[in-house]
Parts: sequence; structure tokens; C-alpha cells
Amino acid sequence: MASITIDPAFVAPSEEASLFSYNAAFYELGLSWHWDFDTYHSLLARCAGKHLICSYVELHQPHLLNAYDADFLIGAIENARARCLEKLEACGSPSGLNVNWAEVQRAEIGI
Repeated sequence: MASITIDPAFVAPSEEASLFSYNAAFYELGLSWHWDFDTYHSLLARCAGKHLICSYVELHQPHLLNAYDADFLIGAIENARARCLEKLEACGSPSGLNVNWAEVQRAEIGI
């Protein structure tokens, strides 16, 4: 059995930072989605990792699976989330920072 080595410098992002980075990624990709804490926790109760996106799409955005390959969509969101999380951690943003990017997006287009 292979052993797994975890880099001791690795610190898992806080729940708040993870949620914020998902919402920022949705905004970056032009998706008008916003996960509040209840939505995020209900998804976490069902699954983890990339399966969060898959579960959300299947439950709330199934029409997207007609237009996009699920792996492509998940990969795009997870890559954007990783970039957003890296930026968030680099600037030392306080945990608990939660911007409703869907509202920002609607304001930008005048809705």
C-alpha cells in the first residue's frame, strides 16, 4: 500500500475562504451563481471536492450539462477557484469575507 505524504507547510483553506473562492470563481467565469453558507454546507453534507460542483449542477443547473461537458465545467470552475483562493491567501483577506458576486454581476449589467 502506498503511503501519502502531506507537505507540512500545507494548510487547508478555512471553510469561509473556500466558500468565498468558489463564489469569486463563479463571478470570474461569468456564472451568476452565489453559494450562501447553507447551500455550501448542504453540498458538503452530500459530497466533497470536485463533486461539490457536479452535485450543484445536477441539482440546480442541469441545463448546463446539455451545453458543456461536466468534466470541462468542473475543471474550469476548480481552476478559477484555485486562482481566487491563491489571490485571497496572498493578500491576507480576513476570513468571513463574503461578497455576493451574483449581485455585483447583476449591478454591472444594470439588472
